[in-house]
Amino acid sequence: MRKAFISPSKYIQGENEILNLGYFVKTFGTSALLIAHPEDIKRVQDKLDATAEKYGITFFEGGFNGECSRPEISRLQEIAKENNCDCTIGLGGGKAIDTAKCVAEGEGLIIVPTIAATDAPTSHSAVIYTPEGAFDDYAYFKQSPSVVLIDTTVIANAPTRFLVSGMGDALSTYFEARATARSFSNVNAGLPCGVREDLCAPAKGTNAALVLAKHCYNTLLEDGVKAKAASDHNVVTPALENIIEANILLSGLGFESGGLAGAHAIHDGLTLLESAHHYFHGEKVAFGTLAQLVLENAPTEEIEEVLDFCLAVGLPVCLADIGVEQITQEELMEVANKACIPEESIYSMPFPITPESVAAAIIAADQIGNDYKKRLI
Repeated sequence: MRKAFISPSKYIQGENEILNLGYFVKTFGTSALLIAHPEDIKRVQDKLDATAEKYGITFFEGGFNGECSRPEISRLQEIAKENNCDCTIGLGGGKAIDTAKCVAEGEGLIIVPTIAATDAPTSHSAVIYTPEGAFDDYAYFKQSPSVVLIDTTVIANAPTRFLVSGMGDALSTYFEARATARSFSNVNAGLPCGVREDLCAPAKGTNAALVLAKHCYNTLLEDGVKAKAASDHNVVTPALENIIEANILLSGLGFESGGLAGAHAIHDGLTLLESAHHYFHGEKVAFGTLAQLVLENAPTEEIEEVLDFCLAVGLPVCLADIGVEQITQEELMEVANKACIPEESIYSMPFPITPESVAAAIIAADQIGNDYKKRLI
């Protein structure tokens, strides 16, 4: 059996770590293209100035327009070429990070998240949008970022909702990796960029990835509530450090090398509902996780453990929690059909899947979540 595991070359996490960013730029040369929203640069400008002076490096700001689109990628690549930039830095949230991945094309890439809302920073993939913000395509690269650098002080000062959303994304990691392992499905880590499947056999997940995914879940249960309290007061504590690592590193390695399954596919279906558009990725994934557990008829104790965690940190447990106060049968089937398109991860579940079974799981999960909240009032 062919297995695969992929990860960044280096992961660094600590307070005021951006002060050391220049050291990592220096490993590539003396200049870097900085891809970040102006507001994110403003938040850390003092640290960027300090590290540039200390290490004798230059940042060329690309003036990121906020959308990871093909024209924006081409524009930024030209800036990097004109200024002979030695590496690329993606600083900020998901779209700035994904844009940096596309500009660098897997070479000399440093990722500096300013929020811990998703596990995208460690991955070798990106989502490309049209200039208007509609989904365009996925991009995969031959390797993960060279460096992922996390300044926990910056993340502690971001709105807590981002951290909680990251916990929602990370919540699915173990359950999806477990389903993928049980079904012997393929994982993203197994397909190198630019290599056809008929020339390079897909790969299964490793035991290491499954262990990391389980540790991710255990960390959420142990430190999630404490980390939220720290974030609410903009302070760094051991619990916050652990949750940042779980949201970004453990979940990132767990999903790419352990696999996705029902939760993310159901999330993708939920994106069709206009009333859910204002909710974050991880918030919708949290409900998708509950729906996956219902779909696989997980033990009641396990479902209630997940419900308790979600309610304790403020994650959705029913459709109303993601803005969907009412849903018609037609809308429900549209969501289920979207979750069941041929290329979706739903088929990593270890049993046959139909749109009807997914729709049933969504409705049942909604009822279970609503009833559980009422029992606690």
